[in-house]
Amino acid sequence: MEGFNGVKVFSATKAREREELGELITRWLRANPGFRLIDKVVTQSSDREFHCLTITLFYQE
Repeated sequence: MEGFNGVKVFSATKAREREELGELITRWLRANPGFRLIDKVVTQSSDREFHCLTITLFYQE
């Protein structure tokens, strides 16, 4: 992985929040045009009741 100096974590557990996560990330990226995305990690976990989706962005300012 190329060097990075920032990390942003987006996480959602409710169905509606998971559906809107992509738009939330897009808005954040547009609001930070000086950030260069280096890498991303998508993590999904669940138990009997909850399903969590986490998207971690590694960026360079």
